Amino acid sequence: MQTQAQPIATSAQPSYTREDWQKGYRSLSQELDYWIDDIEGEIPAGLQGTLFRNGPGLLDINGQSLQHPFDGDGMICAIAFQNGRAHFRNRFVQTEGYLAEQAAGKILYRGVFGTDKPGGWFANLLDFKLKNIANTNVIYWGGKLLALWEAAEPHRLDPDTLDTIGLDYLDGLLQPGSAFGAHPWVDPDCDQDDAPCLVNFSIKTGLSSTINLYEFNPSGRLVRQYAHTVPGFAFIHDFAITRHHCIFFQNPVQFNPLPYFAGLRTAGECIRFLPEQPTKIIVIPRQQAGSAASQNAGEAAIAKVFETMAGFVFHHINAFEEGDDVVIDSICYQSLPAVEPDADFRQTNFEALDPGQVWRFRVNLQTGEISKQLLESRCCEFPAIHPAKVGRPYRYFYIGAADAPAGNAPLQAILKVDLETGQRLIWSAAPRGFMSEPIFVPRSPDSTQVIGAEDDGWLLALVFDAAHDRSDLVILDARDLTCVARLHLKHHVPYGLHGSFTPEVFGVK
Repeated sequence: MQTQAQPIATSAQPSYTREDWQKGYRSLSQELDYWIDDIEGEIPAGLQGTLFRNGPGLLDINGQSLQHPFDGDGMICAIAFQNGRAHFRNRFVQTEGYLAEQAAGKILYRGVFGTDKPGGWFANLLDFKLKNIANTNVIYWGGKLLALWEAAEPHRLDPDTLDTIGLDYLDGLLQPGSAFGAHPWVDPDCDQDDAPCLVNFSIKTGLSSTINLYEFNPSGRLVRQYAHTVPGFAFIHDFAITRHHCIFFQNPVQFNPLPYFAGLRTAGECIRFLPEQPTKIIVIPRQQAGSAASQNAGEAAIAKVFETMAGFVFHHINAFEEGDDVVIDSICYQSLPAVEPDADFRQTNFEALDPGQVWRFRVNLQTGEISKQLLESRCCEFPAIHPAKVGRPYRYFYIGAADAPAGNAPLQAILKVDLETGQRLIWSAAPRGFMSEPIFVPRSPDSTQVIGAEDDGWLLALVFDAAHDRSDLVILDARDLTCVARLHLKHHVPYGLHGSFTPEVFGVK
């Protein structure tokens, strides 16, 4: 077991093989429930709570392969920590589409990103019914465990068993078919309430796009709702918050719906990146007063829109305010590769693609001046910070990274960046390990405050180990990236997307 953060790699040789990486893209059809007993190192006694992870658990339907992993049915993994032990459980989200396809034993729905129904264009002609796959994120808030997929309603789950309770309309906030984002942020101390609040959004897009924003108090009650409309199609996966603003990057893309209508392409295959067009930075003030009941949800907040050349952005690390400036740290790609029909994602040519890199954007809200600074050139994705630093100035971020310092490659490491000193530490699972999103868990039980050092905590991440054909849960000391424990699962977990941690312990018998 590698225990210490390692020096930066300099070898020009690839740190992985395609065959090893491909092994992580296989379905996990079993639903399991067991104590994890095969452990290297020792689980910290102070680590108490539950790690929830979401991602596509099925990459095929009865042997019929999906054309894109983002089309896979959502599978929740829960690892509960209590008294130095850990318990694993996984369950598929029992969506309407999942149950129908499992009963039929075949693909019944068009996927958003590349999977069409068998039968060619005629079988897909004018079929616009979306399958809610609930595969992107999972959060515990207001006493509810919710599986999120940004194009539809959340599914509520039992946090102890992970059994699906059903669609959740958030106490009447959502209507059937409404969207609810998969990237909420928790403001650790809302100025409006002097308490944490969950901030999330949804987008209704077409020739123009309406961004709806929602803020929920710790009991899950909606306390603020507001909206803003911008011209053009919006492909927005994530956003950022500060104390007083919500920030969106409207990526420069074009959507041609005709091949989708005709059954020739999926929706994702109809999106084209426009490299010569600017990215729009939309800064929307968060409502300062009033309740959701007294506000008109359709009334737009006063927003400002700025333009810059940012490439394509999926995820943001954090944002904060400094005087009249809003500072946003984001993972940017020089371009967005087109999703081509019949392409096999398992044959991805990493070397031909642009890597994600961390850039800082500083926007002066008064003058409109924008500056850009490259913070990290290494290929990286899936960032994490101390939860008490969301929307505030911060010092450290952690992020999944390539093993090598240059070029594009699968994520095999966790990188720690000190924004004050410029120091970097890296823990790598290469050559045969592949990294998921790290989750930062503060050592202090109160995650809304920094007690002690900002990096005083642990990092939790699933790593696919191709050498043993299984996944491990690694626990790193966030201060120096020492691996304090490596929990060997009895199986692999397909590469996932996002997750969260709660100090509440669920599912332990």
